[in-house]
Amino acid sequence: MVSVIKAFCVSPCIVLNSEYKSRFRVRAESLGSRDSVVLSTDSVRVNGVSSVGGKQRIGSSVDVGNGKLSSSAGAKEQGGDVVLEKLEVLWDDGYGSKTVKDYLDNAKDIIKPDGGPPRWFCPVECGRPLKDSPVLLFLPGMDGLGLGLTLHHKALGKAFEVRCLHIPVYDRTPFEVRLEHVSSPNKPIYLVGDSFGGCLALAVAAHNPTIDLVVVLANPATSFGRSQLQPLFPLLEALPAGLHMTVPYLLSFVMGDPVKMATVNIESTLPPAVALEQLSGNLTALLPRLSSMADILPKDSLLWKLKLLKSAASYANSRLHAVTAEVLVLASGKDNMLPSGDEAKRLLRSLRNCKIHIFKDNGHTILLCGSKAVQLIQCVSVQEDGVNLLTVIKGTCKYRHSRRHDFVKDFLPPSRSEFKQTLADNRLYRFVTSPVMFSTLEDGKIVRGLAGVPGEGPVLLVGYHMLLGLELVPLVEEFLREKNVLVRGMAHPLLFTPKSDSQSMEFSFFDMLKVYGATPVGASNLFKLLSVKSHILLYPGGAREALHRKGEAYKLFWPDQPEFVRMAARFGATIVPFGAIGEDDLAELVVDYDDLMRIPVVNDYVRKSNQDGVKLRTEMDGEIANQDFYPPGLLPKVPGRFYYLFGKPIQTKGRELMLKDKDNAKELYLQIKSEVEQNIAFLIKKREEDPYRSIVDRTVYQATSAAMHNVPTFEP
Repeated sequence: MVSVIKAFCVSPCIVLNSEYKSRFRVRAESLGSRDSVVLSTDSVRVNGVSSVGGKQRIGSSVDVGNGKLSSSAGAKEQGGDVVLEKLEVLWDDGYGSKTVKDYLDNAKDIIKPDGGPPRWFCPVECGRPLKDSPVLLFLPGMDGLGLGLTLHHKALGKAFEVRCLHIPVYDRTPFEVRLEHVSSPNKPIYLVGDSFGGCLALAVAAHNPTIDLVVVLANPATSFGRSQLQPLFPLLEALPAGLHMTVPYLLSFVMGDPVKMATVNIESTLPPAVALEQLSGNLTALLPRLSSMADILPKDSLLWKLKLLKSAASYANSRLHAVTAEVLVLASGKDNMLPSGDEAKRLLRSLRNCKIHIFKDNGHTILLCGSKAVQLIQCVSVQEDGVNLLTVIKGTCKYRHSRRHDFVKDFLPPSRSEFKQTLADNRLYRFVTSPVMFSTLEDGKIVRGLAGVPGEGPVLLVGYHMLLGLELVPLVEEFLREKNVLVRGMAHPLLFTPKSDSQSMEFSFFDMLKVYGATPVGASNLFKLLSVKSHILLYPGGAREALHRKGEAYKLFWPDQPEFVRMAARFGATIVPFGAIGEDDLAELVVDYDDLMRIPVVNDYVRKSNQDGVKLRTEMDGEIANQDFYPPGLLPKVPGRFYYLFGKPIQTKGRELMLKDKDNAKELYLQIKSEVEQNIAFLIKKREEDPYRSIVDRTVYQATSAAMHNVPTFEP
């Protein structure tokens, strides 16, 4: 069996494709018969029989006999499709529209025996990817169907050339896989391995250290030798054939909770009665379909695949030292089949370039779970973290088109489902802070809302950074909600270092910041963002302002350098100064940096934690240069309200020559700083007139009158 894994290799070779020069082609080769199948973006027809049956839900095909593309139904659609170069903000990624029920329905079609070898297919649901997208190869788990990405096809299909490996149920032949770069050998190849497929992916990576691979492992079966079910496997051989029908049902409960899987398309904001009704309907549709698991894993196939899995896990573990590829491990905290959480930590120690994320509430089938949480009735809840694979790839900065990740060129904007989930996650925070936005029109009139902020970029939003950046989330959400504009924040480089990643093994708030376009602050990235006409959020006060001391609330700590003004003028960007207040209405700072540095042992910890971090403004002196991070001690208050005021837009278009002069740039810089301070002072004064500043008054009003974002405030 080890020979099977040894034969699974990747070798680059140039192949010309007259129809699609920028596409990849994948060769699946049967070592038993030496027959081969060459697949491209069309669907595949093996010996004249569709690989998925007559409905062609998954993909169409290629003739095995001559290895040439057939002109199937998909070709006409492809000829009319437009290849997009970029995605719009809040694009439809289709996540949540497919469920495990769709996986089982498609399985009925694809498991029909056709006598063909293992083959690759491109799911029709993936559609046409963006221009110059990298290829993604999916290696399935023990089912071998290649349908494990059913919930993710539409999303991944925009960012990747998706290919899924299908191993027929009764196939017993070893197989060899080679990737053939058509015209872009410098692009990375993504290998997504689910369970057993994770072992194959690691074997591929170990055999090909010189190829640029990004390996994503979902509960990899490298821990098979320590499986909780090991004592039960010998019993399967002795189990009478008549009782094998019960095994798939048992496995379905081990691999994932069907009740949790049934919550995929149920919105977390629904009333409990409606959510319960939808859950009941989903379960009614799902449970009868579980009987098809017996056809997916008949007894002989199950026993053979368990032996193959043992060999694959053993071989992959013996070759971990040879893996040089980027590896991202997604592990479940409640995997009843494998000790996936512990295995992820072991792989983190064993692999040289590995990052892990643990989803504590998920079962073994991590790629088939959906939306995050559904509250059903009062004290009863069904919760399983939704794992949107593309979101995880984006949040870990693994999506790229070349050898290195570029925060501007490789950025994919947040999708509709990601924003919907973000709103659900932050619902309580919005309720507590009830943010109010004001902006200034060209004539100087202050109005509620963001009408005064230009909708066309490049726009540079320059303002005050509240304690811990508390103002950030409502600001980004409101720009998306009201103007459909994504504001890309310039963030401290520390958030993008391996040290930051290792502090939290779960998909964290900082990962979501990257999904929403957070970019390491620096002249190069600011230049790139301005060149693509972005809306950019810049805090000149940086970490010193966001981690200020007691008595320093709403005090600016800006450096004496107007460089962002001169760069904005180079691109004719509009600068919008803004002020934000409300931190003192949410909590009181009781322990600050100075207090911690007076405490023995604690001060050593703070110094050490900052010693190896990324240093900014090292060439400066005084408090502005002190960018040390520390954990502030906060005393919560009865919540007040957040207020934002965006000042009158400052045009730099046509002033480039004038602002090249340092004195003129410095003058405009001081004007911007002064307007930020004036905006803050205006808000501090006017909030005293807000009858709904207190959360108590707002709660009473909302209970009888309005939605969260429509609660009245003071007249500007």
